[in-house]
Amino acid sequence: MIDNQPVLIIHRGHRRPGRTLIEAFRGAATSHLADAMNGRGALDWRIKPLDPANARFVGAALTAHSYPADIHGMVGAAMEAEAGDVICCTTDGFTGTAVIGDLAAGILRNKGLAAFVTDGLARDRAGIAATGLPLFAVGISPNSPASTGAGQVGAPIVLGGVAISSGDIVVGDEDGVVVIPLAQAEALLERLRAVRAAEKRAEASVKAGATSMPSWHEVMRHAKIIQS
Repeated sequence: MIDNQPVLIIHRGHRRPGRTLIEAFRGAATSHLADAMNGRGALDWRIKPLDPANARFVGAALTAHSYPADIHGMVGAAMEAEAGDVICCTTDGFTGTAVIGDLAAGILRNKGLAAFVTDGLARDRAGIAATGLPLFAVGISPNSPASTGAGQVGAPIVLGGVAISSGDIVVGDEDGVVVIPLAQAEALLERLRAVRAAEKRAEASVKAGATSMPSWHEVMRHAKIIQS
C-alpha cells in the first residue's frame, strides 16, 4: 500500500431495528429461522457457544473487523456498542491468537450487550462464562493478541460465510448463530410462523408413532428402482 491506513476506522449512522421487531425473534430456534430463509442464514458450524448453557440471545448486529492477531476492531466495537447490540467481529478466521478474553467480555456485559460473535478465538473460558455474556467463537487459545491495528467498525463484513451489515438481527442458541438481514426481517416473521406451525404438526406426528414423513413418499415416488 502507498499510504498507511488509520489504525481504526469507525462507520456510523446505520439503520437500527426497533425493539419490537427484535423481540419478535426472541426464543426462535436457529433451525426454524434457517428453514424460513430457504435453509440458509446460519454462520459456519464451527462458530459455537463457549457456554452452551448460556447460548440464547437476540439483538442488533454491530459489525467489526479486527486484523489477524489484533484487537483494534474489537475495542472500537466495544466503545461504539449500545445496550442490546451483538458485536459480530471477523478476524479473517485467524486462529493464532484470541481476539477477546474475560475482561473485555465482562465490560461488554456491563454495557448490556446481548452477545459477542467471532470467527476467531477467545481466551479465559471460565472467566467468560462467569460474566454471563453469550459468546460464540471457533475455539479457545491462551495466546494473546496485539493492539496495533488496523480495524474497522460498522462496515459490512463476511463472518462465517454470511454477509452481515450493522443493524441486521442476530439470533443465537445452542446450535449456532443465524443472521437475519434487516430488510427481510418483517417478511421473515411471517415465514417463521408457518415453519413453526409445520414443525409442530410434524412433531405431533412423530410422537404419535409416524415412521415416515409425507414428503418422503414424494421422494420415493420419483426414485429409480433397480432390482437385483
